[in-house]
Amino acid sequence: MKAMMIPALGSEIEFQELTLDDPAPGPGQVLISVRAASINVVDTKIRGGMDAIAPDDPIVLGCDVAGTVLAVGEGVERFAVGDKVYGCAGGIKGSGGAYATMMVADARLLAPMPANLDFKQSAALPLVAITAWEALVDRAKVAPGEKVLIHGGTGGVGHIAIQLAKALGAIVHATVSTQEKADIALKLGADEVFLYPELSVADYVESGTAGAGYDVVFDTVGGDNIAPSLDAIAINGRCVTIVSLESAPDLSPLHVKNATLHVVFMLIPLLTGVGREAHGRILEKLANMVEAGMVAPLIDETVFALSDVGAAHDRLLSGKAIGKVVVEVS
Repeated sequence: MKAMMIPALGSEIEFQELTLDDPAPGPGQVLISVRAASINVVDTKIRGGMDAIAPDDPIVLGCDVAGTVLAVGEGVERFAVGDKVYGCAGGIKGSGGAYATMMVADARLLAPMPANLDFKQSAALPLVAITAWEALVDRAKVAPGEKVLIHGGTGGVGHIAIQLAKALGAIVHATVSTQEKADIALKLGADEVFLYPELSVADYVESGTAGAGYDVVFDTVGGDNIAPSLDAIAINGRCVTIVSLESAPDLSPLHVKNATLHVVFMLIPLLTGVGREAHGRILEKLANMVEAGMVAPLIDETVFALSDVGAAHDRLLSGKAIGKVVVEVS
């Protein structure tokens, strides 16, 4: 098998092609012929030096995979050779990644691909869709008629969150940086979109909720954005963030509003082994929603070959990508 690896961690370290022995699946695992992978922010952060969750040598990154089952290990009954599968299944400590022609994955982390998507589209979904699901369904428990604000509405997680919140019956508002992105967010189903460079928190809370605040605020941006996210919550509201490692916000707005803050780190099942079945179940439910036309991936206009995975990382880090950056593997 061929793989694109990095010899060490560092944002300037170049990917190198490596030839490895073909792997074999162990108990509970499947061997996948990788057809596509997608680039996630966590991939770039691991490459940049996040050694606590980096794969062991050889460092083969890539969490998201879509491909065809080549072999199944002992005890695997959900999949058979030839099945098309997708999942967020590796590329972190303890497991090799999808930047390769083959990948061994825990079968619990996988699901059958949506029947109406190709490999590239399917590979764009797992990490961001599971993250959005855990945030909106499992933590915030979004209910029909609630007002939901999603920061970063055309990002990897944000564009799925808009569609998922709409499917849950919410009134969905989003923040984006440009009018081009605003138009895309509206097409995805957002009821109202705000250009955050031009508006204060008070502006969009007044415009979107008559000053009452949002029932749910989903922060997919992080950094300095957590504080305004808390400011935008209604009394008894819920805020969910997926990017809290780099900030220490003042939590007093939660207290005065009797509100709650939830943190989602969807890689926990991969890192600890706890709850892996839940990811497979989420992806099965998501596939049903995709096939029903309720959710669809937004893919950046530039698609890369496996040998150009470094350029794919650059594309994501440039901030110019709209939707998911995808790599075609074979």
